[in-house]
Amino acid sequence: MAWNDPQWGSGGGNKNAGGPPDLDELWKNFNRRLNELFGKKGGGSGDEPPRIGGGRDFNIPGGAGLLIGLAALVWLASGFYIIDTGERGVVLRFGKYLETTQPGPRWHLPAPLESVETVNVEQVRTVEVGYQHNMKAKVLSEALMLTDDENIVDLQFSVQYLLKDPEDYLFANRSPDDAVKQVAETAMREIVGKSKMDYVLYEGRADIAARATKLMQEILDRYKTGITVSKLNMQNAQPPEQVQAAFDDAVKAGQDLERFKNEGQSYANDVIPKAHGVAARLTEEAQGYKQRVVAQAEGEASRFKQVLVEYAKAPQVTRERLYQDTMQQILSSTTKVLVDDKQGGNLLYLPLDKLMNMTQSGQPAAVANPPQIEIVPQRQAAAPPTRGEDLVRSRDAFRGRDREARP
Repeated sequence: MAWNDPQWGSGGGNKNAGGPPDLDELWKNFNRRLNELFGKKGGGSGDEPPRIGGGRDFNIPGGAGLLIGLAALVWLASGFYIIDTGERGVVLRFGKYLETTQPGPRWHLPAPLESVETVNVEQVRTVEVGYQHNMKAKVLSEALMLTDDENIVDLQFSVQYLLKDPEDYLFANRSPDDAVKQVAETAMREIVGKSKMDYVLYEGRADIAARATKLMQEILDRYKTGITVSKLNMQNAQPPEQVQAAFDDAVKAGQDLERFKNEGQSYANDVIPKAHGVAARLTEEAQGYKQRVVAQAEGEASRFKQVLVEYAKAPQVTRERLYQDTMQQILSSTTKVLVDDKQGGNLLYLPLDKLMNMTQSGQPAAVANPPQIEIVPQRQAAAPPTRGEDLVRSRDAFRGRDREARP
């Protein structure tokens, strides 16, 4: 019966006339329309329900139909789902990939038609190679690796990775997490196998980690795992425990060698500049001495020429003057006092050198060692020397004065 039937509630076709419509009647009409939908007309009286093949009635009680409707609503409501932030929803229709949904409330056809796989793409996942959860729990089959110089090193490292393609992560490989661990071990063995032992253990650890990360990413992309490697952490790198003591001795010897080299270089850096400085100073002093000697020689030569000119003009006066200058130079540095005693009388003791020192310093001084006084007779007049003797005496006087004047 249609909802807009004018006989609704008037008793036409309804056993309960004047009352609400009977649910059984409504359900019969629903069955009739369902049979018409399947292409078969209902026969007989309007009170008889139509029959579907085999003469069997297609009749459902009213309470069961309500339950079926509620079940249908629940089934349809089961298709609603929510994707959290940082996750992606992979929708499958009969097990085949359909689409990838973004965070938020979504709906899909309920099971078994469609299903959803939730994948966290922002979670940092970690795999460990060479140990399990603790550095002391080593896995030697994974940790021991051979270097290019045929030495064995013990490596423990971890790999952190993220998901960049949920579809490839779910469907391209059977176990992508295990593939990451195997790829990490393979890449590290290849890099270590091309490097020296000292490079792996010391100065090349950061470079090895970077190269291994790049190689891992290339292999994972080739396998279409949908994974991106974020970081590789070198936890430990050392020789095997069986040779650790010998290796420590070799390392200490190498450190001592470097220390001795540094000490020698430091000593050389300290001594060599000083030696260069001393050499430069001696060179400058020698050059200065050379210039001073040459200048003095040139000055003495010039003075001698001037004296020679004056001597040629007045030999007697020049000779007397040279004699006095020479005696002054000689007697100025001696403690003897020469007195010319013409009368031959007694001579009083006079400490002239102490008196001179006292006069210069302005303080009285005790006479400890009296000077020696010699009485020299008056010089007798001698015959005038010849010109050759005058030249010899003048030259000797000049030489003696030069020796006294030089430091």
